Amino acid sequence: MIQVVKHPDAGVEQQVRQYLSAAAPETGACGEHDPAWLAVLREGLGQRPYMLVARRGAGSEADGEIRGYLPLALVSSTLFGKFLVSLPYLNRAGIVADDEHVAAELVDQAVALADELNVKYLELRHHNRVEEHAKLDQNKTGKVRMVLDLPESEETLWTDLSAKVRNQVRKGDKFDLSLRWGGRELLDDFYTVFAVNMRDLGTPVYSRKLFAKTLHHLPDQAELAVVDHAGQPIAGALLIHGRDQTQVPSASTLRQFNHTNANMWMYYRLLTRAIERGQKQFDFGRSSEGAGTYRFKKQWGSKPYPTVWQYHIRHGDTAAMRPDSDSNRRRVETWKKLPVWLTRLVGPSIVRGIP
Repeated sequence: MIQVVKHPDAGVEQQVRQYLSAAAPETGACGEHDPAWLAVLREGLGQRPYMLVARRGAGSEADGEIRGYLPLALVSSTLFGKFLVSLPYLNRAGIVADDEHVAAELVDQAVALADELNVKYLELRHHNRVEEHAKLDQNKTGKVRMVLDLPESEETLWTDLSAKVRNQVRKGDKFDLSLRWGGRELLDDFYTVFAVNMRDLGTPVYSRKLFAKTLHHLPDQAELAVVDHAGQPIAGALLIHGRDQTQVPSASTLRQFNHTNANMWMYYRLLTRAIERGQKQFDFGRSSEGAGTYRFKKQWGSKPYPTVWQYHIRHGDTAAMRPDSDSNRRRVETWKKLPVWLTRLVGPSIVRGIP
């Protein structure tokens, strides 16, 4: 039986956390499945979350043993339409299931919910692919996750890096860069850098509220890093220390300070921070193979892992939402020319509707 939770339910969320904490790695469970992310998306992006909970042996739908879990969020805007995603902003909050039968049941219920909500398509961002399900298309992203297996000490990390990378990190030291760790007190400085960089990339910026809610709902996992040069914030990152793995869902550096090697200098310290936290892996995030971001991440020793995103397409085409589509390329170039204050004003209302 699949329980569909359409409204916040602290009791079910706690049951799901207990299930996830005990789940074996092969089920696909990871830190991004924490129900706290649903509150972040609801309050930070204004999206509508759902919880699909697979149970057995239930006297009622709320008291059976949990055997699987799928978080979803309805992404909706007048500009782009409606989508059902697990989960927007994150890389792999797809199906967690004890076996293939449970996974198939969760897919069936997600498809039914997509029909009920009349979305363009259902997007499942898995850790494990659901094999041979008639209602799912195969992976369409063409991207990989770049993941580094972390050593136990900073000394080993430094030794393992190439001479070229070590030299770039040392160059940052020559510019007297400094780094601050913190939470809400650093949000303004982080967001100022982030908003400028997103404009320069031609990408609508997420709202400041998204990061505020992330820090609020994940107080033991989320933290900000801000790099200063001559008293000015020039780089920043949001770190999430999850289940044995640290990831950086958002990071930015001001382009006019590229000569300081602030990005390399910062990422080295992000890696050492993860080691200090006892993490086993560092997830650099998604990249297209061969792209500049791919090469940047690979130089640290990270390895590519396929992104396992599957779709149930009801109408339209997933390619229409990609930044490299013909229509979106024109929008990107136009966005780069806008003043930052305007992108901060209108960007959040646009990006919240992009899956």
